[in-house]
Amino acid sequence: IAEKRVPQDGRINLRVLGKEIDLRVSCVPTLHGESVVMRILDQGSIQLFDIGKLGFPKDTYGRFQRLIHRPHGIILVTGPTGSGKTTTLYAVLNGLNSPDKKIITIEDPVEYQLEGVNQIHVNAQVGLTFASGLRTILRQDPDIILVGEIRDKETADIAIQASLTGHLVLSTLHTNDACGAITRLLDMGVEDYLIASTVIGVLAQRLVRVSCSECRKPVQMTPEILKDFGMPVEKGKPLPTAYSTEGCKECGFTGYVGRKGIFEFLPVDDEIRSLVIGKPDTPKLRATAKRKGMRFLREDGFMKVLEGMTTPEEVLRVTQED
Repeated sequence: IAEKRVPQDGRINLRVLGKEIDLRVSCVPTLHGESVVMRILDQGSIQLFDIGKLGFPKDTYGRFQRLIHRPHGIILVTGPTGSGKTTTLYAVLNGLNSPDKKIITIEDPVEYQLEGVNQIHVNAQVGLTFASGLRTILRQDPDIILVGEIRDKETADIAIQASLTGHLVLSTLHTNDACGAITRLLDMGVEDYLIASTVIGVLAQRLVRVSCSECRKPVQMTPEILKDFGMPVEKGKPLPTAYSTEGCKECGFTGYVGRKGIFEFLPVDDEIRSLVIGKPDTPKLRATAKRKGMRFLREDGFMKVLEGMTTPEEVLRVTQED
């Protein structure tokens, strides 16, 4: 505590109003004193993780559910830091967890404790990395493996080996979209035929704030907003309705209450596999996926704007231009 000259990370466990609260603390020395950031994790909230309540569109939810019940293969969840990847993966594990399945995770850090799941915390200081931990996990006879993040070729190769030997592997990558996960693995040096034979699906996601139901009001979208979403503006047809928020006591005058996901799902079928073997770039993958009916992040966000779940500004804020 007295050391203020170097960056420090730590954790604090508290019991507040009968709840187990885990604080992740990061301290960085600056010119005018320490900058402290705390991440608050409610250990009890893991019971609320239900994959059906994360905001999946019905068609995406059905296809993703079928995929996670496959006996083997690699499923990747992608997005920037803070996009809800861990929440999605924990919700998947909650749905798959049963006494007849052995689930092992290796994470950095273990964010929530899951009952009935063997969780390993990465500790690079003693040589326990994602790669070394994953090798050990393969000798533990698991059915399902969660790797917190694929950061390098070594970890990717072991995850692929795990999939080829009959395990379902869940992991994350930091890419902007679903198709970018394929090209990221290729850039790491993973062989194209191995990616094609093991990766069975990629889910990209972002979190948007949910509009407050007490103070939201319907407004007509402008042609400029529609163009930002890539939607056509047809003469003679009324512009669609969205909702704006003003802020009230119920939402703490923010206009929003809670967050939900917007999603982009790429199932890897035979056509995508054939394309992967040719080492395509991301635009080519996206064009093929679009032709096959994939809904991009901004398009899913637009659907949620029309439903009144969030605002156009929120979706445009968290998604990038195509």
